[in-house]
Amino acid sequence: MSKKLVIVESPAKSKTIGRYLGSDYIITASLGHIRDLPSSNLGVDVKHNYKPLYITMKGKEKVVRDLKLMAQEADEILLATDPDREGEAIAWHLAKVLKIDPDSKCRITFNEITKSAVQEAIKNPRAINMNLANAQQARRILDRLVGYELSPLLWKKIRKGLSAGRVQSVATKIVMDRDAEIDAFNPEEYWLIKAVVTPGKNTDKFVLGYYGTVDGSGKVKKDDLKCLEDAQVVLDAVGTGPLTVDSIKKGTKERNPYPPFTTSTLQQEASKRLGFSSKKTMSIAQQLYEGVEIAGAGQTALVSYIRTDSVRISEEAVEAAKKIIKERFGSEYCTSFKRQYKNKNSAQDAHEAIRPTHFDLDPRAIRSSLTTDQYKLYQLIWDRFLATQMASCKLDTVTCQASCNGRVFRASGETVTFKGFLVLYDDVAEDQNKTDDQDGKASIPPLEDGMKLELLDIKSLQKFTTPPPHYTEATLIKALEEYGIGRPSTYAPTISTILERKYIEKDGRLLLITDLGKIVTNMLSENFSEIVDLSFTAEMETKLDEVEEGKEEWEHVLDGFYPGFNSQVKAAQESIDKITFEPEKTGEVCPQCGGELLYKEGRYGKFIACTNFPECNYTQNIVVYAKGTCPRCGSGLLVHRSKKYRNKTFYTCDKKGADPNCDFISWDLPIEGKFCPECGSYMVLKHFGKKAYPRCSNKDCTTNVRKSKKSSSGNKKDNDEE
Repeated sequence: MSKKLVIVESPAKSKTIGRYLGSDYIITASLGHIRDLPSSNLGVDVKHNYKPLYITMKGKEKVVRDLKLMAQEADEILLATDPDREGEAIAWHLAKVLKIDPDSKCRITFNEITKSAVQEAIKNPRAINMNLANAQQARRILDRLVGYELSPLLWKKIRKGLSAGRVQSVATKIVMDRDAEIDAFNPEEYWLIKAVVTPGKNTDKFVLGYYGTVDGSGKVKKDDLKCLEDAQVVLDAVGTGPLTVDSIKKGTKERNPYPPFTTSTLQQEASKRLGFSSKKTMSIAQQLYEGVEIAGAGQTALVSYIRTDSVRISEEAVEAAKKIIKERFGSEYCTSFKRQYKNKNSAQDAHEAIRPTHFDLDPRAIRSSLTTDQYKLYQLIWDRFLATQMASCKLDTVTCQASCNGRVFRASGETVTFKGFLVLYDDVAEDQNKTDDQDGKASIPPLEDGMKLELLDIKSLQKFTTPPPHYTEATLIKALEEYGIGRPSTYAPTISTILERKYIEKDGRLLLITDLGKIVTNMLSENFSEIVDLSFTAEMETKLDEVEEGKEEWEHVLDGFYPGFNSQVKAAQESIDKITFEPEKTGEVCPQCGGELLYKEGRYGKFIACTNFPECNYTQNIVVYAKGTCPRCGSGLLVHRSKKYRNKTFYTCDKKGADPNCDFISWDLPIEGKFCPECGSYMVLKHFGKKAYPRCSNKDCTTNVRKSKKSSSGNKKDNDEE
């Protein structure tokens, strides 16, 4: 019997694929990349057409040895790495190491890890796509050239441990520019006027917002009220009313579901709905793609390939979705046609959108086999995909215009007559403009033209314009995608890198530029404008796409960038003065030696240290007080950042109250003055994703036991966050 060796990237993926192939197949994993450029030197011969020097990665020696031994015993070798640039490059490196002809039919790919997809791929092997591999190679070498030449410059001119890169430096500048825009924002005053009216019954009262005036030709002109005096003129004109209905416009409209997830929109939605970081989202999505152990079914991949720009959907998936919709909701909730979505360009059509791969595995049915986070993300993908093939939401709309003494007021309302896809995936609340104070959605009673409206109340409201919001991970990813910066696989590692480098920091979900981020970005902007230029970086991404499509030679792309960049680096070595990064002073003195105390950055965040280090080793944590008091002794509460669980905080007593030996500690914030009605223990605020609920702090309390039994009927693998 002939032996066929199939090489994938991860053990989880190999275990899943192993279920679908016979005993004559041996499946093993390369554990990702096996070769890369050396870390000790540039590894690129810039004088000879940018020839790269690849070496076996540190720690992969045994993997390579084992692969070679297995390859010698195999009659056929199939490279089944992921179906993208990175996967194609790994396949090419494997072919080089195992001495496989890249032009031979040694490469197989599948968009989903299902029995039919894997077996179909086995039947149709192909040659390695060198355009794809070269696009990855060009990106890797380009990033090496930028990082290897810029990072040492930053070490020399600012401080050790810094880095720069094509995508990370642009992402940092996007955050910095937004923060600068917010800092420079000058609020402008404006006024709103709201009128509470009724056609005759107080039960039918509704709110009209002031809009403008009627000019001589009968046209309505919008009126911006800039000050109290402007608002008072309107109030005086309206007096005690009444208002007369000028027009009632009724209509209908439909709201269509969003497209299925791409990598970018999945990260954005998981951030908004679940509170996941982009890194966490991609890690969990990878688990769902490679396969998890499902009770009674074995190792099973639950979603299609997770790195995609495409919103294309296969016919089989559409039919499976429609069958579920009809069974669960009824045929009226299912579209009578295949709802299709358009990609921005043809280059994005290599894969399908992210969708479920086993429509017989409803998230709720397999919840006990998934961790809490796996379940949440799988449910999100499942619901979003089913919604794409559901009927549109139907609404009745009404717009009312009423006036008094030439002053025009308006209100608009919507009534859902058929929920359609909203029964499953309600995205209306998030996307409606909640700040539209002038014309919010109101509940409007039956009205007729010419009807008199009694004025129950009228008031003016002072408002101020607000600056654009700080970026979050979700909105930064959206901006990167819109600007054409990076690709789906780069968003999460880019944000992780600039957080780790302390170029940006998180305040809750908000991303804020740091002083270090400003210094590095300003230096790059002044001396390497192309590196932080949005259009240049986007153009470079387009050129890499052209390499992938076979329209451009990868060496030519590098040659169009590197000589000029290298000249800039050499000039900067001489022209840039060393930047002194002054640590922030606390204004206090060291209790050990009398030196100044400074704020410093450490592995686990900011702390306070003596300026005379290393002669004086005094340090202290930064004291942050939480809202509320210790439920045991009434003292204050301190907030601490966990060293074991990154970005997780806990609370302790400050021991300055009635009991200096109080040992109170909790992962959850106590609710001030609230105690459990059943056992008397203090109550805490327990967070679940974006929501928070009061819970008894006593785990053995009957209230917690009841909730635990109710919620876990399903999830044997759920881990308590504590």
